[in-house]
Amino acid sequence: MTVFDILTLACAALGMVFFAAGTVGLLRFPDVHSRLHALTKADNLGLGLIALGLIFQAEGIATALKLLLVWLLAIFAAATASQLIARAALTGLDDDTPADPRP
Repeated sequence: MTVFDILTLACAALGMVFFAAGTVGLLRFPDVHSRLHALTKADNLGLGLIALGLIFQAEGIATALKLLLVWLLAIFAAATASQLIARAALTGLDDDTPADPRP
């Protein structure tokens, strides 16, 4: 087992710990905003650690950059989704209420 294999296992294990912490926060916190905060922060860090671990196994720079790009796109997608969910929770929208088309 090489040093890169050990680094990959360590980063992946730590990333899974952060995913588990985010899931616990999602299940245990009382309101939507604190749940979103716990979930997005922990999951983004967990995904970043797993991507870092996979970068140690990458065959070349192009593969490593693609992994980094996947992580960055996931961060932007999570931020956008969290913003929309938080706004919907703040304005009291639910499935039965049509959204107001005015800004």
